[in-house]
Amino acid sequence: MIVFNSLTDFVLKSKLFHKKWIKAVAEAEGYQVADISYIFCDDDYLLELNKKYLNHDTLTDIITFDYVEGTHLSGDIYISIERVRENANIFDQSFERELHRVLAHGILHLCGYKDKSKSDSKLMRQKEEESIARYENMQFNYK
Repeated sequence: MIVFNSLTDFVLKSKLFHKKWIKAVAEAEGYQVADISYIFCDDDYLLELNKKYLNHDTLTDIITFDYVEGTHLSGDIYISIERVRENANIFDQSFERELHRVLAHGILHLCGYKDKSKSDSKLMRQKEEESIARYENMQFNYK
């Protein structure tokens, strides 16, 4: 089960379609979705989580709490909508594309992908792009 919650005024459109896409990303990596919660929040909320649980005093766009058991994905994925908007501007992307990158990033972390080293980050970016392409392909075929 995938649920979307918001601690801000942000509302994700097409929730059912996004759930299908996220499940497809997980399945492409050899996993099944068990219980995943996406929580959309602001910078302040995510900064407090970052300080409390990761001992980092920096802004971030996403924090993923991993409760995976075997090939069954479970976790809480917190996303700062403020960071997503700012990063979209910085990287000259649409808000939607940047949001999809971050949504995929959380699932990919649950699938075991890391992003701390240069080589891990490169692979993560590749997997994010594959996931976005999957979204776009599914959306095209959905119409």
